[in-house]
Amino acid sequence: MSWRPTYRSSKFRNVYGKVANREHCFDGIPITKNVHDNHFCAVNSKFLAVVTESAGGGSFIVVPISQYGRLDSHQPKVCGHQGNVLDIKWNPFFENIIASCSEDTSVRVWEIPDSGLRRNMTEAVMELYGHSRRVGLIEWHPTTSGILFSAGYDYKILIWNLEIGEPVKMIDCHTDVILSMSFNTDGSLLATSCKDKKLRVIEPRSGRVLQQASCKNHRVNRVVFLGNMKRLLTTGVSRWNTRQIALWDQEDLAMPIVEEDIDGLSGLLFPFYDADTHMLYLAGKGDGNIRYFEITTEKPYVQYLTEFRSPAPQKGLGVMPKHGLDVAACEVFRFYKLVTLKGLIEPISMIVPRRSDTYQEDIYPMTAGIEPALSAGEWLSGINRDPVLMSLKDGYHKPNQLVFKAPVKEKKSVVVNGIDLLENVPPRTENELLRMFFRQQDELRRLKDELTSKDVRIRQLELELNNLKNVSPNNV
Repeated sequence: MSWRPTYRSSKFRNVYGKVANREHCFDGIPITKNVHDNHFCAVNSKFLAVVTESAGGGSFIVVPISQYGRLDSHQPKVCGHQGNVLDIKWNPFFENIIASCSEDTSVRVWEIPDSGLRRNMTEAVMELYGHSRRVGLIEWHPTTSGILFSAGYDYKILIWNLEIGEPVKMIDCHTDVILSMSFNTDGSLLATSCKDKKLRVIEPRSGRVLQQASCKNHRVNRVVFLGNMKRLLTTGVSRWNTRQIALWDQEDLAMPIVEEDIDGLSGLLFPFYDADTHMLYLAGKGDGNIRYFEITTEKPYVQYLTEFRSPAPQKGLGVMPKHGLDVAACEVFRFYKLVTLKGLIEPISMIVPRRSDTYQEDIYPMTAGIEPALSAGEWLSGINRDPVLMSLKDGYHKPNQLVFKAPVKEKKSVVVNGIDLLENVPPRTENELLRMFFRQQDELRRLKDELTSKDVRIRQLELELNNLKNVSPNNV
């Protein structure tokens, strides 16, 4: 689209994107080639998780965020799913807990050790089964610990209470595949976009549809709540097959407030909204650029700023939470860009240029922290609370004292000579392969000898039993 130049004053009009040096990128990652429209990447201040290409089931890797560089080709994976992994999301309050969903109809919750994975992880903390078809989306509740939402190709959204490991509510108002889900600030409203060309605002605890829009001229693909502005922003396609964005009033979806054409490309537009700076980022699947805008409550509502350009197309993007940003460098947003052709993940920092080295309070207001405002039981009982806020002024150093508790379940293991056979740990080098081969040969030899000795003992016992039977009639 042709954006007309404007001269509105904005502290973010000079924001620029800075790609990390090659040594600070993550290289050698076999990024999935799945065509499902998702990001396939999740980031927090401790770990980076990426869905990978694998044969026989789905898997994803998890590496510490500081372990950049070229990864080992035998990097351990999380590989418990029997089908392709379609979405992964970190818990916003427990940074070692990640949820995944898959084509095998399951949702699984994993606990990653602080030091990262040392070997393949095949056993999840929780396995959640409730969908009848594959599960394409998962979202954690923004203010509540232990509440997870999942959307499947059975057109249903399930609300899981992880304190009991069971679904507590099913939202069954969609007539086709659910494309995206987004929560408002306190998690009291859920917005969804659906393949049936309808945009919905839902009260999640009751499943009641509060607002619904039939988008004929603007086919909605993705939706995002714009913080506390009581607005929704959607990306989609116009009747002329041009990519569009539309702004909506969440209390009246009869007509969009404004619609803007972006361009004529075909890739899906992913929206990312920063409620602290009121900046909107648009990144197209297969594009190399990221456009950014400022959202205002007055006309023109959506103010174009500029764009970050790169020749490498993006498969998906992960986003670092606010408490993981470098405030000393005036970084206001950070993407992790998946470049499939190179097996590369590039961190891209969005920076506000400032001359002063002091803390910039105007671009870092109080932001949502990592302490939940509610327990699962409180939220299910009908209580709503805004997120617990934190300041980024002194950097983020406070550890989270909360402990994730899952329902107790018995873990199975088969340990032979100190090796857990169910973990299926692959050898990393030829020497390790030979050592494992010889150990297995020794174990087979030992088992054969043990079997032979047991056969001999069985024959001896049979002979003793026959002797007893023969002696008994003579005594009588």
